[in-house]
Amino acid sequence: MNTRLEEAFAQAAQLPSDEQEALAALLLDEIASERLWDQVFAQSQNQIAKLADEAVTEFQEGRTALLDEEQL
Repeated sequence: MNTRLEEAFAQAAQLPSDEQEALAALLLDEIASERLWDQVFAQSQNQIAKLADEAVTEFQEGRTALLDEEQL
């Protein structure tokens, strides 16, 4: 565990029990969310590559247009 995380846990340990529970729930939810995102992203690499290939083909065929920031 790095020093910054140790400091955060030391400060969290001084909070009332209900705040510690809420903080723990937030942290665990964030970790689970990051793991899920990593898993989904890793499984989507083929789809991303396919979309990139389609975009290059559309560009090469002249079926794309420059983005006009004024129209956003």
